[in-house]
Amino acid sequence: MYASRPSSVAAPTAGLHLTTGVLERCRARGATVVSVELAVGLDTFRPLAVDRMEDHRMHGERYRVPEAVMEACSAAETVLAVGTTVVRALEAAAAAGELEGRTELFIAGDFPFRVVDRLLTNFHVPRSSLLVLVGAVVGPRWRRLYATALAEGYRFLSFGDAMLLDRRWGRT
Repeated sequence: MYASRPSSVAAPTAGLHLTTGVLERCRARGATVVSVELAVGLDTFRPLAVDRMEDHRMHGERYRVPEAVMEACSAAETVLAVGTTVVRALEAAAAAGELEGRTELFIAGDFPFRVVDRLLTNFHVPRSSLLVLVGAVVGPRWRRLYATALAEGYRFLSFGDAMLLDRRWGRT
């Protein structure tokens, strides 16, 4: 499910929540399930070391988004990305107009999303670019979501619990 050739330093862990059976049930209910190629880089795990977000230099990651995937996204009423790296790949392809390449796209703040509406992702650690991306999706609401996760004993990181975020549910 994850790789047909070596290129990534880590599995895109949000996808660990989905089995082949779950994806088949999604298809049976009318969802179009498509795949992109991701190359998760080591810097994904590097904590942010800046005081101001605008000073952060995002690490690069390779991506490949088949043309059929972008067409499916364009035709979809709602695009659900499974994982932050998928968000970066889809949004980088849309922003650059290139379906394959390397991106240093830093998704933060009021990022102008062009493709992704929803995100299924794990709970990420503080001072990470992944948590900043979550904040770009749901705004300051991420703090309440994380407070609930901590209070309820949710598991964090790669083998932890997942959350479904929707940009349209409000950023307040």
